[in-house]
Amino acid sequence: MREDFLHFIWKLQLFSKVDLISTRNESIEIVKQGLLNFNSGPDFLNAKVRINGQLWAGNVEIHLKASDWYVHQHEKDLNYNTVILHVVWDNDIEVFNKYNEAIPTIELKSYISKDLLSNYKSHFNSPKKWINCENNISTISKFKLSHFFEQLYFNRLEQKSILIESELLKTNKDWEAILFRLLLKNFGLKVNGEAFLNLGNSINFSVIRKVSQNPFQMEALLFGQAGILEETKESVYFEKLQKEYKYLQSKFKLKPLNNGQIQFFRLRPNNFPTIRLSQIAQLYFKYKNLFSKIMEMNSLQNYYELFKIETSEFWETHYTFEKESKKRVKKLSEAFIDLLLINTIIPIKFKYYIQQGTSIDSILDLIQEIKPEKNTIISKFNELKIASDSAFETQALLQLKNEYCNKLKCLDCTIGKDLLTR
Repeated sequence: MREDFLHFIWKLQLFSKVDLISTRNESIEIVKQGLLNFNSGPDFLNAKVRINGQLWAGNVEIHLKASDWYVHQHEKDLNYNTVILHVVWDNDIEVFNKYNEAIPTIELKSYISKDLLSNYKSHFNSPKKWINCENNISTISKFKLSHFFEQLYFNRLEQKSILIESELLKTNKDWEAILFRLLLKNFGLKVNGEAFLNLGNSINFSVIRKVSQNPFQMEALLFGQAGILEETKESVYFEKLQKEYKYLQSKFKLKPLNNGQIQFFRLRPNNFPTIRLSQIAQLYFKYKNLFSKIMEMNSLQNYYELFKIETSEFWETHYTFEKESKKRVKKLSEAFIDLLLINTIIPIKFKYYIQQGTSIDSILDLIQEIKPEKNTIISKFNELKIASDSAFETQALLQLKNEYCNKLKCLDCTIGKDLLTR
């Protein structure tokens, strides 16, 4: 038994209120259960309770055991002087207020149905599962899931907006600069994402605006700031980039990242930082006002056309400076563009539209066009008969797993509430 289960029961009043009496045989009528308090102090605020016919207004405190009142030292806290009702599972001790008066107490276990308890135990007292409701989640109606998925997806967008909010402050609301930094982060994927973001933060975007007019200079700038050009290599192209970067470093007073922040390990060759940085250099050479173009677009196919980006010529026959490889044009794949849309473009558009007071309907349309993601979490949901037709649903499922299932917030979850109250 967990205390949040009692909070859930009290909030939804999921107990019999017929002949409700306190542990001292006082008649109890719940007029208003109060509002759940997410801050310090009693659990439910502004409640109204009629005790032996007398109406009381104040707060309600909930515990598994009545003695928890003293364990938590509420008798020493002035915030608890306003408690008019103590709701407990087990009344193991009588509790008194500062005036040495017994606080009216309800022992809730006497009023809860066996079905509700059985449902609760099947979810929380069962052997460890991947998610608590894995045996029953497939019984939830598609309509209810669809509505909940929309809530989950926009919660996920709000979380991704936290970084954007931070970058807005750093750049004085320069949306082009924010786009550049967050694109860099996502070009770096999980392995180099933070290092690439640091790289973007190490360059004033005014420098990018000037240097991007020359793709070779742009590549030298990114490679140099990434610390990739600090070593000595037997490569003519490496030496040219190194020389160009030293000129740019002196001109713009740049300080590169420490050598070693950018990693090649655990990456497929197409995701090597050399390839990804060359591609983003070509992207910013090709488009001078990328943010404006992105804001104008809504169609998935338009984004695929926009991000038809390759590397510079040298990287067609190389993955690293030292070793030559078979010639191959290295484009951004549609799967990679989908990731850019999911993790960068759509969150930025969402935040921008919210600030501008613009409708966000086009964002929903776009995310529903993108193919569902493939990962272990989505595969496991598929096994539980929760299939995904688009990235909208996979993003919602990732939010569900990470923010509800992993944190055992079943009582805050639409699915958990539905199963528990059947």
